[in-house]
Amino acid sequence: MPSAGRWVAGARPRTLPAAIVPAGVGTAVAAAGGQLIWWRSAVACLVALALQIGVNYANDYSDGVRGTDNERVGPKRLVAAGVDPKAVRRAALWSFSVAAAGGLALALATSLWLLLVGALCIAAAWLYTDGPRPYGYAGLGELFVFVFFGLVAVAGTAYVSLQRLSGLEIAAGIPIGLLSVALLVVNNLRDITTDAAAGKRTLAVRLGAQRTRDLYTACVAGAFASVLGIAFTRPLAVLAVGAVLVAAGPVRLVTRGAEGAALVRVLAMTSRLLLVFGLLLSVGLVW
Repeated sequence: MPSAGRWVAGARPRTLPAAIVPAGVGTAVAAAGGQLIWWRSAVACLVALALQIGVNYANDYSDGVRGTDNERVGPKRLVAAGVDPKAVRRAALWSFSVAAAGGLALALATSLWLLLVGALCIAAAWLYTDGPRPYGYAGLGELFVFVFFGLVAVAGTAYVSLQRLSGLEIAAGIPIGLLSVALLVVNNLRDITTDAAAGKRTLAVRLGAQRTRDLYTACVAGAFASVLGIAFTRPLAVLAVGAVLVAAGPVRLVTRGAEGAALVRVLAMTSRLLLVFGLLLSVGLVW
C-alpha cells in the first residue's frame, strides 16, 4: 500500500483551491444577501473538495491504465508509479461517495432538484478522462471546468443558504471559473508533448503552445475584467483587482515561453492567484 503522503500527493493539493475558492465566494454572496447558513456552506465546501479530489484520483486512474502518464514532466502519478489501479479507482469512488452524501444532505435541507445538479457534477468528474469518449481527451475540459468549478460551484454554494438564484451569484462565478480554467490550461500546456504522443487531444494539444499561452493570459485578464462588471452593483468587489500583483509573475513566465518544470512553478503560482483573488473578492462582496 502506498504511504499517506503518496495519497495526499495523488489528491493534487495545488488544484484544491479550484474547490475551496468557489465555495468561499459563494458563501460571501450568501452573506452579502443576509441569509448565510454556515453549516450548509461548510457542507457545500466539503462537497466541492470531495469532487475535486475524486476527479483527480479518477484522472490518475484513467490516464494510468491508458498509459498517458507513463512519460510526463510533472510529479509522478499514482498508477504510473506502480500503485494498484483498482485502489486508485476505489479512492475516486469513495471521494464521489462523500460528495454524494453531502449533496444529499443539502438537497433534503433545501430542494430536491439539487440531486440532479449533484449527479451531473459527479458524471462530469468521472467522464473527464473515463468512459468510451472522455471529454478531456476531446478538448472540452476547460469548458466543463468553467461551468462546474465556476458557475455551478459559486451559485450552488450561495443557493443552499439563499434558496434563490440571482445575477450576483452568476457574475461572481465568472472570474472564479476563468481562473480555474487557467489552472487547467497551464497544466495542459506543460503536458502538450506527452499528451499528444499518448493520443490525448486536450485543448492545448489542439491549439498548440503559443495559442495556449494566449488563452492562459486571456483567462487571467478576463477574470479581472469581469470584476469591473460586478463592481457596478458591489463597488468594493474591485478589491479583487489587487490580486494583479500576484498575477504578474505567472503571466510573465507563460508569455515569455516557460516550459517543462518551470510550468510546474506557474501552476503553483496560479493556484496562489486563485486563492488571493477569491479572498479579496469575498471581502469586497461582504464588506
